[in-house]
Amino acid sequence: MIRLAGRPQLGIVAAACAAAAAVSALSGCGAVAHAAPSLAMTSAYIPQPTTPGTTVAYLDIRNNGAADRLISASTSVGGKVAFRAPAGVHAGTLIMRSEPDIVIPADSTLRLNPGSEHLLITGAGPMHDGKDIVLRLTFAHAGTFSVVAVVTNAQSGGSSYFLN
Repeated sequence: MIRLAGRPQLGIVAAACAAAAAVSALSGCGAVAHAAPSLAMTSAYIPQPTTPGTTVAYLDIRNNGAADRLISASTSVGGKVAFRAPAGVHAGTLIMRSEPDIVIPADSTLRLNPGSEHLLITGAGPMHDGKDIVLRLTFAHAGTFSVVAVVTNAQSGGSSYFLN
């Protein structure tokens, strides 16, 4: 029994023990295994379309948690977004194929860039150099994120993936 100022403080001790037990239970393996991945998106950009309404989007996705999958995407300028991945090389040209999703490995950074997985945007509205486009990315476990991607024109001095 603890006494403060001459009075038993059993209620305080019991409450402190209960709180410690609750924290201990929540910090066990079960709580960690069900935690949602912690995702962050950076370096998002969209090259200015050379064919109106058709371009690609590139970005880095940092995953500080369990593996996840990018399952859908849309843009603030409409159109359709498809997931693309390398299918091989034919006559020196990189061949791409459509994919149903993009796997985001656990505890890693996935770079969506010209030579790997990326987003293909078709049927979109006007996109000109310097315009901000919002990408809405939906993941199987982490939910939906909005990411601002700037439209760039490397030929006029705009940034590109390799300069970010």
